[in-house]
Amino acid sequence: MTREELNRKIAQDLLKIKAVFFRPEEPFTWASGIKSPVYCDNRLTLTAPEVRTDVEKGLAQLIDEEYPGVEVLMGTSTAGIAHAAITAHLMGLPMGYVRSGAKDHGRQNQIEGRLEPGQKVVVVEDLISTGGSVLEVVDVLRQAGAEVLGVVSIFTYGMQKGIERLAAANVKNVSLTNFDVIAEEAANEGYIRPEDISRLIRFRNNPSDEGWRE
Repeated sequence: MTREELNRKIAQDLLKIKAVFFRPEEPFTWASGIKSPVYCDNRLTLTAPEVRTDVEKGLAQLIDEEYPGVEVLMGTSTAGIAHAAITAHLMGLPMGYVRSGAKDHGRQNQIEGRLEPGQKVVVVEDLISTGGSVLEVVDVLRQAGAEVLGVVSIFTYGMQKGIERLAAANVKNVSLTNFDVIAEEAANEGYIRPEDISRLIRFRNNPSDEGWRE
């Protein structure tokens, strides 16, 4: 499957199971208070076997193409853990995950699973917005001596803040699909009106500006 075909297939899958749901006329409210025309819950892919298969095979394809030297997959906690595990199984690779903080008991690990200094790691994430959470994971892995080849994710907004933060940290990300493709497919499938696409892109370009609602 070509990259463009993969982008569109995953976008269609996510829309079908409402893992990405557009509601420009009745925006969702994020924890930050921002009004958003889109709601994302890629965890729903885990309960839809056909979509889950598409996602995990797609992640394996991206990793093969973009990070051929990978030795270990590391999931982000918690959304990336299952995807890292299934994809690692398909690829015959070891996997682990990075906690949001070190445990306060036992061995007090933050990295779960065996990781040797110098090993080449790809981080598996479900969603990239501003990039903050995945960059924390990359930093933990780098401090542990890993060579982080980059990140693979199911979906990215393509927000400028996220792009700039990843670039500043010298972190590559490749995603199965993105905001622009999903907006186009949502219009094609009748989930939104074609004229809503420009409003959605305005939101993506500046989420704190509610001018897109006009």
